[in-house]
Amino acid sequence: MQIPIESLNLQMLNVGIAHHNGDWNWQNIASPFTRIYLVTQGEAKLHIGTETVNLRQNHLYIIPAHTIHSYECHGPFTHYYLHIYEGFKNETAIFDRYIFPTEVEADEIDSLLFSSMCAEHPEARLPESDPRSYDNTKTFTGYVKRYNNMDLWQKMRLRSAILMLFSHFMKEAQARMWTQDERLIRVLDYINTHIYEDININDLADTACISNPYLIRLFHRNFGISPLQFVNRKKIEKAQIMLLTEDTIIKEMAYSLGFKDHSYFIRLFKKVTGQTPMEFRSYR
Repeated sequence: MQIPIESLNLQMLNVGIAHHNGDWNWQNIASPFTRIYLVTQGEAKLHIGTETVNLRQNHLYIIPAHTIHSYECHGPFTHYYLHIYEGFKNETAIFDRYIFPTEVEADEIDSLLFSSMCAEHPEARLPESDPRSYDNTKTFTGYVKRYNNMDLWQKMRLRSAILMLFSHFMKEAQARMWTQDERLIRVLDYINTHIYEDININDLADTACISNPYLIRLFHRNFGISPLQFVNRKKIEKAQIMLLTEDTIIKEMAYSLGFKDHSYFIRLFKKVTGQTPMEFRSYR
């Protein structure tokens, strides 16, 4: 089951070109937005989990939102970067539906797309390469507002360029096994649509038209976690976006996401991210 192209909501946060000389060595980064890189000169390394990817010239790279990763650079290295804020209209996120390659070969037009975006949006260049300088509440909120305030024609041009770059990864993507199971498709769409509500196992089982124990086995087989653990993970990801884009107090945020106990929400947030919501907001 493919995602309709009109449901893709890819918004540009930042675009620019960065020149490094052994100074791109940030560790344990995890942001609520997706990064796309085009390497134009030199080499570096990208560490994602146990995987090490050698960043090479004339190749594109993608790092999905909320993915913990690190960089390693020991010499001259130049790359274009694009940060996109991905959202969907009542649909399960595309990174949940597909397994994307981290690296794909670039075309000649890709550098032109990046060059054009940089020329048309010089204000979208990062202030510096340190993620702490741009991956924070104030700047993230500003970037979102900047995009929302653009003229329609500007958004159309950006959307077309972003989709062309993203299409390289989509071409090589593989649908996750669960996307062949109509029951799980209904369940994940239900979770996404009702993310601001109190979602329980009975609701999910009824949506899938199967028993609670069978749904639990189905989730463990496909995602390695229980249905409610999956729901909580999605709620915490949504909370991270809210912390960066809204001034809502933590207690109200917890209730708005369907948590009846805001203390439980705080404990869960820290378990997932390693920080309390206030620490997450303050650090960023």
